[in-house]
Amino acid sequence: MNRRHFLHASAIAASLGLLSRGRLFSQVSQTTSAPAPLPPAPAPLPDGFVTLRRNVGIFNGRGGTIGWLASPDALAVVDTQFPDTAAKCLAGIPLRGDRRIDVLINTHHHGDHTAGNPVFRPVVDKIVAHKNVPGLQRAAAARGNPSAPDRQVYADTTFADTWKLELGGTRAGAETIHARHLGPAHTGGDIIVFFEKANVVHMGDLVFNRVYPVIDRGGGASVTNWITVLETAAKTYPADAIYVFGHAGAASRFGVVGKRDDLLVMRDYLTGLLDHVRRQIAAGKTRGEIATLENLPGFPDYHMPRPNRLTANLGVAYDELTNAKT
Repeated sequence: MNRRHFLHASAIAASLGLLSRGRLFSQVSQTTSAPAPLPPAPAPLPDGFVTLRRNVGIFNGRGGTIGWLASPDALAVVDTQFPDTAAKCLAGIPLRGDRRIDVLINTHHHGDHTAGNPVFRPVVDKIVAHKNVPGLQRAAAARGNPSAPDRQVYADTTFADTWKLELGGTRAGAETIHARHLGPAHTGGDIIVFFEKANVVHMGDLVFNRVYPVIDRGGGASVTNWITVLETAAKTYPADAIYVFGHAGAASRFGVVGKRDDLLVMRDYLTGLLDHVRRQIAAGKTRGEIATLENLPGFPDYHMPRPNRLTANLGVAYDELTNAKT
């Protein structure tokens, strides 16, 4: 993440930090009252750290956004980026000192979220991921470099649908962490991580905020179900949650921290992508012809000059709609 998104996250964190929390997994309210006047944004912590709410924050380095929980009673990390930025994150986690980290959670298998796992492995008690993630890591590494699996670190705790961990008991710094898998989306092993007491939701790469996403069909992605996942998440978590996203557009005014509405913008983009490709297929266009589009109409916040990922998005949508082999 760049410095623009780092500072943007600080401002968003301040604006969202005052709102109250709803019940876990309850139906969200369709109406909200106007927020109270907001205080100035908090000063960011050193080395890319931003506190969001109640001991939970993010670290911006290189790759997918790292989430962290740091209290006197609990330490947790979500994703690890690359070895160099993982080392910076580990060295700067607030309140850590020489304490061990209770849990490291990988939101999915991609290298910009897991390549830092070896840096964290010696000081974490457990690594958690969806059950598909270790296999997807191995398969991806084997395609790129046959020796890469030996240099990876895999989750030692996996789950199929839901996972929960209570940290810190009844002490002031306690936290309850939930993780859910809602089916294939960006990959076949995406999870959503919810810090219940802090009311912070880490979406991993289920949201690329106003930037054309990676859609890893070879890794089990489904554009159709990704739309459903985003709609389910928007209905599941509290309306006033702070959302953390894996990536945001480098030139965009939108950052890696946002609100529930940002999930629905991502949903609308994916819906628009499928609708556009479906119309082009009906008009007799080939995959190659469809993939020549530079920017998808109706989504100006996503627009950027070529090269961009829209070509790949269009190709994946075509393959999914025509049931082409991966």
